[in-house]
Amino acid sequence: MQPLTLKAIKNFVGRVLSAILLLALAWLWVMLSATPAFAQAGAINYTNINLENRDFSNADLVGGVFVAAEMRGTNFQGADLTNAILTKGVLLKANLEGANLTGALVDRVTLDEANLTNAILKEATLTRTRFYDTTITGADFTDALIDRYEVAQLCQRAEGVNPVTGVSTRDSLGCR
Repeated sequence: MQPLTLKAIKNFVGRVLSAILLLALAWLWVMLSATPAFAQAGAINYTNINLENRDFSNADLVGGVFVAAEMRGTNFQGADLTNAILTKGVLLKANLEGANLTGALVDRVTLDEANLTNAILKEATLTRTRFYDTTITGADFTDALIDRYEVAQLCQRAEGVNPVTGVSTRDSLGCR
């Protein structure tokens, strides 16, 4: 084994410093080009508002915020609720027929006796949400996050195929 020469040491130190400089410049470029996340321009916010029996049929509600909103009997038929936030909402007897809730946060929501016929709930988060006597014919729950107990209850009445996605309700819930 040959002893390290001063030239070899300088060469190694030069390469390490070059790599560090390159990483520092890359980090600086990423930090300077990053843009902050802002709320979607024009997104609606109905936090803690009484929307009982309101008509939002066929409305564009993408990214809308309905946190802790009272929505008993509200009509969302055909509405686009993609990426909406419905946390802690009360949707008793609400009409969500044909609504698109892809990627929506529907955590701790009461959907008792609601109509989810042909609704799209792909990749939605539906944790701690109740579905007692909810109509789910043709609803697509593909990749949705739902409590196991609720999935077992939904599978007892799951039927139909979603006319938009072509996915059966039973398949989207993983029913056996």
